[in-house]
Formats: sequence, structure tokens, C-alpha cells
Amino acid sequence: MMQNNSIPRPEYPRPQFVRDAWLNLNGEWQFEMDPGKSGIARGLNKEDAKLSGAITVPFCPESELSGIGHTDFMPAVWYKRSFEVPDDWNGGRVLLHFGAVDYEAEVWVNGKQAGSHRGGYSSFSFDITPLLQAGSNTITVYAVDDTRSGKQPRGKQSYNFHSGGCDYTRTTGIWQTVWLEHVPDCYIESFRLTPDPDNGAFHVAAKIKGPSNGVHLQCVAMLDGQEAGRQTSAVGSMSSVTATVALSEIHLWEMDSPVLYDLKLELVHEGKTIDAADSYFGLRTVQLDGMAFRLNGKSVFQRLVLDQGFYPDGIYTAPSDEALKRDIELSQAVGFNGARLHEKMFEPRFLYWADKLGYLVWGEHANWGLDITDVSALARFLPEWIEGIERDYNHPSIVGWCPFNETWDSSRGTRQDNDVLRIVYETTKALDPTRPVIDTSGNYHVVTDIFDVHDYDQNPETFRERYRPLAENGEAWVSYPDRQAYGGQPYFVSEYGGIWWNPGQTGENGWGYGDRPKSEQEFMERYEGLTNTLLDNPNMFGFCYTQLYDVEQEVNGLYTYAREPKFNAEKLHAINSRKAAIED
Repeated sequence: MMQNNSIPRPEYPRPQFVRDAWLNLNGEWQFEMDPGKSGIARGLNKEDAKLSGAITVPFCPESELSGIGHTDFMPAVWYKRSFEVPDDWNGGRVLLHFGAVDYEAEVWVNGKQAGSHRGGYSSFSFDITPLLQAGSNTITVYAVDDTRSGKQPRGKQSYNFHSGGCDYTRTTGIWQTVWLEHVPDCYIESFRLTPDPDNGAFHVAAKIKGPSNGVHLQCVAMLDGQEAGRQTSAVGSMSSVTATVALSEIHLWEMDSPVLYDLKLELVHEGKTIDAADSYFGLRTVQLDGMAFRLNGKSVFQRLVLDQGFYPDGIYTAPSDEALKRDIELSQAVGFNGARLHEKMFEPRFLYWADKLGYLVWGEHANWGLDITDVSALARFLPEWIEGIERDYNHPSIVGWCPFNETWDSSRGTRQDNDVLRIVYETTKALDPTRPVIDTSGNYHVVTDIFDVHDYDQNPETFRERYRPLAENGEAWVSYPDRQAYGGQPYFVSEYGGIWWNPGQTGENGWGYGDRPKSEQEFMERYEGLTNTLLDNPNMFGFCYTQLYDVEQEVNGLYTYAREPKFNAEKLHAINSRKAAIED
């Protein structure tokens, strides 16, 4: 279906699960803040209710691109817009999709409840077919958000009025694309793609919605326009189907050659296609081998950078699809081969570009703000984390999961409940046995495939001495040894550097780690000294530098918040891309 490119973020929002019949609902919506959370009592959910303002979706009301730019706390907000179902959407079902709504969303169509969802980062949808009417239809969305409650993951959204330190402007309500999709009565609801290059194949596991008696799933893999594999399997009695597709040609997804196969999935009944979706996949293996991280059997030093996923004009939402791609290109330009996607589930379009560009990423949740001192936190964390894994499982660029980051104790001094981390780790491994899992990045580890630490020592000499025992005899440095113990796992420093450098920035509001260098030369010497320590260590499989670009007051990026370079890219590239001791 042709889309109107005058609306913001017009591109298809789910690039690994594409159907032709869709309608982008971004653009102008009615909007109203609800500080007293009294909107339902006042009838704002009614079909004929009018909201007092307007907003540009999918940008949050805190952002400039939304047309509002209100950065104070908003306990609740309302959205409303009308739409018409395209004339050629005859029969079948109409699904209403939300990329993400922060935090709790309730949705009505024509004044009738369509459903609700909790979780500010995962995607969700509703079948709204029974609620539709001829002609104009109305969608109403109510979003409740309380970053100070301790009962929701907020990530790097500030819990104070002002941004400060490494907390930034908040995001409330809709912040990813809203769209409609037309599907048949029997359709592919979801599917998993698992690469198996060792056996020259890939595996498909699909869930089917609707009456599926006599239905088959046909999978056709294509490479450079030529068929590379085909398999047809019957849909089972539980409306699920698995298939193994043998491939005639094997080309691996690698960083310098990220080969992607195209994939057509079709539901066939009595020789007739009743549903079709386009996808893609990459063939690659991920393995931990001693102290090495291996991609396709080769030791790969992970030269990662911390990416916060913030934008000056869109906050959580990139202003364009090109901006998502450019962030990866900027990272690669200075010698990084991947990123920790930090304290945020990134949108699928970012992961698409990571797949296309051969960029390694770690999936992480926005756990900051959620009190995990009691096992009841699982009710708020685990469902959304599961949704995120299920949505993003198929991306070859994701090489590991890290559900938590720096699980500090509560402000009351109460320690984390270790069962929360253990249960999330075990659930993640059950959902995805193909990737390593770090239970919590930095601290406090409970059970983990990889032991990582955060270390912002600014002195290259003391930094090197700290990791000398690891290089010489495998004895690892452990932060907070009273709370966590190293068990011989693969090891890396997943946050370091954070060197404060903001030439030309006025005022005293800047923030970074350690003392600000007195010159660019001093910065480069410190950067190179710290980085060489990690590259030279034969028992270190990677690093992650803090950070790719400045975010608001945090000015330790290699680029400014506007993505302008601070340093010579060739010099940084030479430092970061040097062969590591652990690499084959």
C-alpha cells in the first residue's frame, strides 16, 4: 500500500515482518494532558469527546518534534484521531499496532474498549475488527506514566524535574509508530527464525491465528533474487508449525559482509495463498569458547560503544529512519563494531540497520527506576522483557541479551532480590538458548554467562595494573567483591572511559567522569592508554566505551548531541580497530 511521505516516520515500522496492506497513523492527533488522571470520569474516552490540543505522533510531548515541548511531569495524557478503513480491505481482520507507549496504555475504538498494555518499550497490537464501523472511525489512547513510582522501568529518564548526571529528559505516551494492518481470517501471528549454518539450514517456528484446518506454511528463501531453499509444512492442531529449510548456498552474516537472505512466508490452503509476509534472515553462529567470543567460529574482539538512543529534537524517537542508520555509520567511522543499546529497548528499524550494516548489538531493558528489592518486581519487568525478546529474536545483529544494568540497592539501603535476577536470567535462557546472557551489567552478578565490570578509572597506568593479573594468570578484578564473585567466565569491561570533553560549551552544567583533560592531545593520550589496556589483554574479549555522543548535560561523547565530530575520526578508528590480543 502506498504511504503518505508527508507524515513523520513514514517507513514500514516492522522490517522483518512485512505485509502490503497497512496504513501509517502517524501525524497530527488531538492531545490533552491529564494531571489529575480524571479523564475517564470526564468522558474523554467517549467517541465524540474533543481534546484541547494537538500533537505530532510518534514524537513524545516532551520533544520539539511533537509540537509541544512540555518537559514537566505528566502523570497521564490522552490522544485521539479519526481514520477510515481503506475500501479494498474487504473481509479478514484489522489489527491496530503500537510500536511503544510509555507506560500503561488503554485504547478505545469508537468509544469501545479495544484493550490495554503495560510496558513503555515493547510493541503491542489489538484486533479491532468488531469495533469498526462504516466510514470514519475514532481511536482514543490514554497513557499513564510515573517514573518516580519505583514500579516501572524508566531507563535514563530523569526522576527529577531537571535532567542531571546521566539522567535525561523523560518520554511520556506514544513514541513509536502507530499503524493499521489488514490480515485474513487465518494469518501468521508471529514467527521465529533460527540460523543453523553448521547444518546448512535455518529453522522456522510460527504461530498461526484463526481457523487453520488444512493450512500449510510455505517458506521460500532467496539470495540475490534466486531461490536458495524451500519447505512446506502442515500447521499443527495447536495452530503452530515448525519447519527446517535446507539451503543450497551458504553465505554467512559477518561484520565485513553481512549477507542477508530474503524470505517469503505464505499460508496456503487448497493450493491458494491466503496470507503472505516478507522477511529476511542472516546465517551466523555465536559461541563462548574459553575466554573468547566467537562469531562464526572466529574470535571477535567486541569493540562496543554505549548508545543511549536519545535525540535532541525527538528525545527517545529518532527524527527519521536515516538518523537511525547514521548513528551506526558514525560509530563504525571511529572504529567500533557494535554497541550496548543502553537502558532502552531500541526500535526494530535500528536493529534492521544493524543487520544491514554488520553491526553487533546487545539487547538491554530499561531497568533503572524499577525497585527490584522484592520478587514482586518480576510482575512489572518480566512480561515486557519477554515481549522484547520475542519481537527482536530474529535479528542476526543481536549477539547477546542483558536484561539489567547496574542493579543498585534501593535508596532505603535494601539490597536487590537475587531471585529477580536469577529468574530473569533463566527465563531469558529458556526463551533463547542461542545467545549468551549477562544477568546485570556491572553489578551485582548472580548467575551470568559473562562476567563484566564497569570501570571509570581515568589513569591509564592504574587501569592497566588492575587488569594485569587477568592477562597473566586469569585472575579477574571484581568490583564490589563482597557482593559478587568471579567464576571463570569470559570477561570484559563493558563501561569505561567516559572522558569529559566539551570544547566550546559554556556554563557549568556539563557532566562527565573524572577530571576534564586540559587539551585534545591529553584526551587522546588518555583514550588510547585506556583502550590499549583492554586490546592488549589476551583474556579480555571486548570493551564498551562510554559513549558515542553527548546527551544533554552528559558531555563525554565522541560526537556532540547533534552528532557533530569532536575528534579526528581517523585517529579514533586507528586506536579502536587495532588487532586485539585475543583475536585469531
